[in-house]
Amino acid sequence: MKTTKNMAPRRHGLALAIAAALACACAQVSAQTPPAPAAAPAPSASPAQTPPPDDQAKKTTELTAITVTGSALPRIDVETPSPVTTITAEQIQKSGLTTVSDVVRSISADNSGSIPASFTAGFAVGSTGVALRGLTVNSTLVLIDGRRAANYPVTDDGQRSFVDLNTIPSNAIDRIEVLKDGASSLYGADAIAGVVNIILKPSFKGAEFTADVGTSEHGGGTTKRGTVLFGGGDLRKDGWNAYFSAEYQKDNSIMTRDRGYPYNTADLRRSGGNNLIGGQPSQNSGSIYGTVTPGTLSRPGDVTSGVADPGGLAQPLQSCGSLGTLITDDPANPGSYCAQNRALYTAIQPTTERGGLYGRFTIKLSDTTQAYIAGSYYEVKTSFPGTPAQIQASTPNNTNAIALPATLPDGSLNPNNPFAAQGSAALINYSFPSALASGQTDNHNLRLVGGLTGQWGEWSYDTALVLNHDSLDTRLDGLLNYGQLISAITNGTYNFVNPSANSRELLDALSPTLRKTSTSDLQSIDFHVTRPLMDLGGGSLGLATGVDVRHEQQNDPDLNANLQAQGLGVARTSGQRTVGGIYVELDAPFTESFEVDASSRFDHYSDFGNNFSPKIGFKWKPFEQLAVRGTFSKGYRAPGFSESGNSQSEGFATFTPPEDFQNAHNNSGYVQPYPLAFLTTSNPKIQPERSKSYTLGLLFQPTQDLSASLDFYRIKKTGVIAQQDPNAVLDAYFAGEPLPAGSAIIADGPDPAAPGALPRPLVVAAPWVNQNSLKTQGIDLDLKAGYSFNENTRFTSEINLTKIISWKLTLEDGTTLDFVGTHGPYGVSSGAGTPRYRGSWANSITFGKATITGTLYYTSGLKLTAPDVTDGCFSTNTDTGENFPANCRMASFTDFDLTGRYDLTDKIAITGSVMNAFDKKAPFDPLNYAALNYNPTYAQNGVVGRFFTVGVRVKL
Repeated sequence: MKTTKNMAPRRHGLALAIAAALACACAQVSAQTPPAPAAAPAPSASPAQTPPPDDQAKKTTELTAITVTGSALPRIDVETPSPVTTITAEQIQKSGLTTVSDVVRSISADNSGSIPASFTAGFAVGSTGVALRGLTVNSTLVLIDGRRAANYPVTDDGQRSFVDLNTIPSNAIDRIEVLKDGASSLYGADAIAGVVNIILKPSFKGAEFTADVGTSEHGGGTTKRGTVLFGGGDLRKDGWNAYFSAEYQKDNSIMTRDRGYPYNTADLRRSGGNNLIGGQPSQNSGSIYGTVTPGTLSRPGDVTSGVADPGGLAQPLQSCGSLGTLITDDPANPGSYCAQNRALYTAIQPTTERGGLYGRFTIKLSDTTQAYIAGSYYEVKTSFPGTPAQIQASTPNNTNAIALPATLPDGSLNPNNPFAAQGSAALINYSFPSALASGQTDNHNLRLVGGLTGQWGEWSYDTALVLNHDSLDTRLDGLLNYGQLISAITNGTYNFVNPSANSRELLDALSPTLRKTSTSDLQSIDFHVTRPLMDLGGGSLGLATGVDVRHEQQNDPDLNANLQAQGLGVARTSGQRTVGGIYVELDAPFTESFEVDASSRFDHYSDFGNNFSPKIGFKWKPFEQLAVRGTFSKGYRAPGFSESGNSQSEGFATFTPPEDFQNAHNNSGYVQPYPLAFLTTSNPKIQPERSKSYTLGLLFQPTQDLSASLDFYRIKKTGVIAQQDPNAVLDAYFAGEPLPAGSAIIADGPDPAAPGALPRPLVVAAPWVNQNSLKTQGIDLDLKAGYSFNENTRFTSEINLTKIISWKLTLEDGTTLDFVGTHGPYGVSSGAGTPRYRGSWANSITFGKATITGTLYYTSGLKLTAPDVTDGCFSTNTDTGENFPANCRMASFTDFDLTGRYDLTDKIAITGSVMNAFDKKAPFDPLNYAALNYNPTYAQNGVVGRFFTVGVRVKL
């Protein structure tokens, strides 16, 4: 934001009331750029430039012109034609939220495709991302001080590039502005869903220290946080200012075993669901005690070709220990086995350490020119536990029919095989207790910005250079090496009967540590100018124009390049491009009641050619308290490196086969819900996505303490980049028809219980393609009210609500899928779904030295359907065929946070919060695959439970 002093004729109260409040708060700060010193007014003979008479002078108010996200032109009336939500540092403090991720993802416009920090099984583990309008993270542009940041080195779902919110300096935030219409001509046409602009403090004097500690009532998740902020120098008096910020936060893990049913088990029989507990041979699931079934090798010498004997009974390989339960009466698993709750190894919240430094130095070069340099370094380390590695896996090498041979290469009987003396192989289900699938990501983000701002005559200029490097170290443990596994079973070198007898060398070779380093880089330079051109009826015709050039590069190597790590998908991304752009904006206040803002942008992509994107908006005030506003814009998103470069990705989603397929297999364990792999390859012929966006809204402010806005939005995106419809591929496979061109199915081995039936699919392979179109529309409602009881007591209330009216995807063949209120699009991020309503209601009262704030968050429920996968209810009991639960719905979630502050002195304050104060439980969700039986994207607080935090603030 730039600030300049203006003697502005008094305009309508709607603008004046808001602008006056911001002028008081922002006179000493700025947003996107440091404040430019005021220039002397240019001489003019225009009557509008002459000194006003005394009676007019009484109506003249000195205000500060500011730049609001979405426009490059400074303005006094902060309500622009585009809908913008502003979250101040004070509001962030009152909310009790401590990270940029928590604040931004709590916005009601954030929806499907948002990335929660708890999704440790995702591609982009260790990161968080925002998805305005539910258009996924690659359609929301995240800026820092109005300029781009480097993307996270790993893409979401192996496709979508995005900025990790964890690496943004939260302790130095001045405010966050969210532009909720698309295709910004100023920042980039790829902002199809909107812009989140994190605006840092341009200057700071003094010192502030904070310390907080918190824990959950139900155990785990202890958090510790400390921040330091200090600075000195006055730009006006000293000609310089410098400040420094440091912060550290550690959130400990919360283990699944520390929470109750249904968040701690896959056995849902008590609720009418399936029993998917570990250890069941029919589900290719083994316990650490192992189970064997007599059989033969259909291909002699190939230990992956086991076929169970007709009527063969399973039996434990060793006695069930304290972590297992002997089961002898399960009709789906003839014989006996050790059931084991594998979920107890996992965590509902990983351990996260986040620390960083940020500093800024600004110097006044002359009365009209300032220079600044700013830099930040942030490290975010995420550690997560996992389950013991399964001997059976479907990808990248199918070991679902693996068996212990009867004899070893030297002709001796296999001591691990209890059926060896009868000459039979032993089909084995087993989890390796020494191979716990855990991991860690360590992200390092370095960002440097140097800039110059000033004035030359009536021109204001702003230029900056940005250098941003992001490096991510990934480590995974506990994944079996296929070659070593086959060798150990063939040669009998692994002791299954007594696992503690195995040597450390053997165990390390069997599950070696996997490591990779992924990088992402951004270099950009820009130059912007603004000036008034002429006087119109409502003010000056403003001109803004600028050029920018950026170079982006990403390199994410494959962690499983040789396809030896069992159960790990493929993911690699590599690419680079240079983008140059030029934009022009004109803001024309034709009258005091009618304004038009028109802008356009031309970009040249080194890999996808040219694009022109226009935008136009208007605002009309029929009377002082009411304004009507609207915008139209066109957007353009070039394919990401994962979609068009040298890239490939394989992910997994929980899949329930169709009912007739289940019946053909007699509802055996083979057809219970299981992980289905989706392999997607880049497409060099892929085309960019294009969009058209509309907004139309009303603003009403009858008094300074009461305001309301209601905005309608509609976005249509064409050429939507997505995997070739996997549903069509699966439908063709199950129907025995030819598969769509370019697709393939990799099938499992035969079902032992129904060897003549069609095998289940293990991998759906299809390229990225341009689907037909996507259309979404909805409304945003914002209500604000305040009342001062006396000079020491004030109450404020604010409601933010977003309703998605429709969210429809039209496929290549013309099929239309409506996702609003369902778990679709199920293949996006974590299958979190698209809730129709999201909202918050914050109430705060300040009385004397105390402030108390209560915030209510609401997310509407979802149908347990996934139109992009199958028709009808997607959550069923596969034994009975009944919907599970019976109403096929996930309930809504309402969460209430309570925070408070008391000023002991002018310099010391104590703070406290009770998050999820009523200990509301997360609604049951058996479909979401980012967590066990709940939806962490919208209801993570419900499984964490009531959480207490206390802290101290010191200001010197």
